[in-house]
Amino acid sequence: MPKTLLFLALLGLAACSAAKDDSASNRSNNTPVARNTVVDCPLYDGMKKESTQLMAITSGTEVQVMDTVDQYFVKVRATNAGKTETGYMYRTCFKGK
Repeated sequence: MPKTLLFLALLGLAACSAAKDDSASNRSNNTPVARNTVVDCPLYDGMKKESTQLMAITSGTEVQVMDTVDQYFVKVRATNAGKTETGYMYRTCFKGK
């Protein structure tokens, strides 16, 4: 009986890890998307308000959204005065969230 339970447990783990791998490969679009900000927002080097501010993004500035990290932040690439930075901005900085 214990061998059967062990086999079923291993089978369950294999199914879970296979499902996880499939979901990661099903991403339909991994290319950056150009967006314009609505309000002035800082570009941070991390996902906390205490993170270092890399640059100030002004209203109407185009940035490339590279990933939707979580419910509050998106990862973006922005250029200001010829310098390109990659960091994090609040989702609320954009039109049509």
